Amino acid sequence: QVRLVESGGGLVRAGGSLRLSCAASGRSSIDAMAWYRQPLGEQRDWVARISPRNNTNYNDLVKGRFTISRDKNTVHLQMNSLKPEDTGVYYCNAEWWDYDEPKSAWGQGTQVTVSS
Repeated sequence: QVRLVESGGGLVRAGGSLRLSCAASGRSSIDAMAWYRQPLGEQRDWVARISPRNNTNYNDLVKGRFTISRDKNTVHLQMNSLKPEDTGVYYCNAEWWDYDEPKSAWGQGTQVTVSS
């Protein structure tokens, strides 16, 4: 089974930066990896995604401020120019194929708090 462990969350002032990391274990081949976030009391939304060939996509809300990168089965999210509205629990997601069946796994989440 794939296990995802996130790190790097914390408290930062508006305009500051944080770097999140997520390491996947339990499987040598992972397909796409992504970051989601969930503000308190709200739904979980997609933030950024990276393919095995390092093709990236970003939510318009973070484009130009966040950068997703990948080193094999570890994914990072560099977050710059943080805003209070970036506050939330950030979750790592990994996708892979088990024969013909798509699979995915979630990390436990890491809290990011941006103060104004």
